[in-house]
Amino acid sequence: MNRKTKTLRRRRIRGVGSAVFSALVYLFLYAPIAVIILFSFNVSKRNILFEGFTLAWYGEMVKNAALLESFANTLIVSGVSTVLATVIGTLAAVGLSRYQFRGRSVIDGLLYIPVVIPEIVLGIALLSVFSLVSVPLGLGSMILAHTTFCIPFVVFTVRARLTGFDRSVEEASMDLGANRIRTFFGITVPIILPGILSGAILAFTLSIDDLIISYFTTGPSATTFPLKIMEQVRSGVRPDVYALSSVVILATFTVVLISQIATYHANKKTAKS
Repeated sequence: MNRKTKTLRRRRIRGVGSAVFSALVYLFLYAPIAVIILFSFNVSKRNILFEGFTLAWYGEMVKNAALLESFANTLIVSGVSTVLATVIGTLAAVGLSRYQFRGRSVIDGLLYIPVVIPEIVLGIALLSVFSLVSVPLGLGSMILAHTTFCIPFVVFTVRARLTGFDRSVEEASMDLGANRIRTFFGITVPIILPGILSGAILAFTLSIDDLIISYFTTGPSATTFPLKIMEQVRSGVRPDVYALSSVVILATFTVVLISQIATYHANKKTAKS
């Protein structure tokens, strides 16, 4: 067997090994999701074995007012906190990247605290602050809490996009008569839009499935979808929860697909300009 044949064989072995490894990784990641979707069509209530196909649980899901209310609360908290975190985080990222001021390094370091500390510590800390300043616990307190721990993720994502930003484009805009605000919204924002969208999606993802911080900052009249599932874990999760989870998974894949398309067009537009 000559050297060329040995090299080709090694490449084939590496290719097969890489394909098998990738398949196992994707199986590990997506098998639980596939199980959830599968059991949302299960006839059995116990969801131990798949006993038959039915769409009845999707009808039960629509009739379950408490479940839908908890999901609506989740969307409200996640949506509002994502908008707030994206706006604040984007402005903070631009400010920290562009300007030198006293305390900049301190603020830069403090941004890592909500990321690195355990969620249970952050949840207890936020609960203590809310109790100290007499903030009523409910949807409002959860929105404030989720905004707090989502802001750093937006800042890091937008700052990564600002790395290597060509400031001459902004200078050219202002030389042509545009003020700073018009330049920011007309030039800067479109260029860093992929980073803003990525930060917003990351913030929304972290917020929509948060359990620990929501547990400490919620009130008796505000239950989110993760908290509702936690209540049912002890007695067994109902199949209509699987049905709603399947709908959420489908919506998530749709949002990711739309964001990827938007990011692609934004990068294409930036490259042309």
